[in-house]
Amino acid sequence: QVRLVESGGGSVQVGGSLRLSCTASGYTYSTYSRTCLGWFRQAPGKEREGIATIYTGGGITYYADSVLGRFTISQDNAKWTIYLQMNSLKPEDSAMYYCAATSVVSCRTFREADFGFWGQGTQVTVSS
Repeated sequence: QVRLVESGGGSVQVGGSLRLSCTASGYTYSTYSRTCLGWFRQAPGKEREGIATIYTGGGITYYADSVLGRFTISQDNAKWTIYLQMNSLKPEDSAMYYCAATSVVSCRTFREADFGFWGQGTQVTVSS
């Protein structure tokens, strides 16, 4: 059974940085290397928003406009882990951040419904 576990959230001041991690388990190496992993976030009262994805088979990445140039998604396949480096954080980046995975669609998607596996989330709070 696939399991995703996020870590690295916390509180930071405006302009600061955080790095989130998401470690996967329950895959075989063959299936993990053909998986799209992504980061979503959800602020109180708002819909869940896809912000970055990475294809484990080649490291191709995609970003939402809201984070492009500030956030970087990366991977360490040897550790079955992806990361989200978040720089120049703003108050509007405050949200619960979720890791998600899919093996059935292109990594170009940020549709929540396309991802079948989810982590429990890690909270990020940016204060001014």
